[in-house]
Amino acid sequence: MSKLRIAQYGCGKMSRYSMRYVYEKGAEIVAAFDVNPAVVGRDIGVIMGGPERGVVVRHASEAQSVLAALKPDACIITTMSLMRDIIDALMVCASAGVNAITTNEEAIFPINSSPALTRQVDAMAKKTGCTVCGSGYQDVFWGNLIATLAGAMHNITKIRGSSSYNVEDYGIALAKVHGAGLDLPTFAKEIAAADAISPAQRQSLIDSGEFLPSYMWNVNGWLAERLGLVVKSQVQKCVPQTHGTELRSETLGMTIPAGHATGMSAVVTTETEEGITIESECVGKVYAPDEADRNDWTLMGEPDTQVVINRPATVELTCATIVNRIPDLINAAPGYVTTDRMPVNSYRVRPLDFYVHR
Repeated sequence: MSKLRIAQYGCGKMSRYSMRYVYEKGAEIVAAFDVNPAVVGRDIGVIMGGPERGVVVRHASEAQSVLAALKPDACIITTMSLMRDIIDALMVCASAGVNAITTNEEAIFPINSSPALTRQVDAMAKKTGCTVCGSGYQDVFWGNLIATLAGAMHNITKIRGSSSYNVEDYGIALAKVHGAGLDLPTFAKEIAAADAISPAQRQSLIDSGEFLPSYMWNVNGWLAERLGLVVKSQVQKCVPQTHGTELRSETLGMTIPAGHATGMSAVVTTETEEGITIESECVGKVYAPDEADRNDWTLMGEPDTQVVINRPATVELTCATIVNRIPDLINAAPGYVTTDRMPVNSYRVRPLDFYVHR
């Protein structure tokens, strides 16, 4: 079988890894897109920090025509964090009949936060015969890892998870969504107030496409679905994180004063018909010098089981997961297919095309 041909949509920090991993897994990049004038026109090899590859980044406005002409096997989308922010990219891929996989955090299980957009993409992908999904760090470390541990439990009463990451690693859009740099009254008004609402108000926002899910909102939905649980209720609360001294944020281009929000903790609590509670916390903030990423999950029941991963290389793990998922994406049925319906993540020893069933 010939090499898989991959397109890259979004050529910032994440793409340096995702594109390199594509080549090192025996595939190739045939097109790349971005909107940043500083990136458009550059050879992708230079972006990866190596020799030129003969593929120049084009403006995203050209994606529709280029993808339709080239028909790559898949497109990797590494841009923003909400479905509403990447719907154009998803629809460009779906309408061109090109399989798409994205690091977009909401995309891991978007039906519980952006149902209208999810159905829109699903309908187009089914029409053109391609597959769309979200994957990345949460696919393994907040999803399949926890589901695998659950398979070793006799009884579960509660699943509690906490994961932290440095917003400096993911760009200005993500940092702003986390309220980094805001004073506390502004954080309360612009970030926290969005969740001080009734269940009916929240459902109305979801139905209208105006809801702002934290990352764990979609992860809890994914976990419940993967474990065969029926969600009875789900709420989220956003709490500001602060630091006792000022912190410099290169991503925001500012020094955050002491006591101002360096980011936030988003806690999502899901109650299920089966009596199992899923409570997950996602801490995204500008790190102080002594802070590092951590992933900590406890499954309570018989027996209690805990897994702690210190200092995970979240960016690299996100991109490696995406690339390893590409064969599963291609093999899946057409439509928007969440990864809870795909095989458990696998390490790819052979070139990616070896794992594609055509």
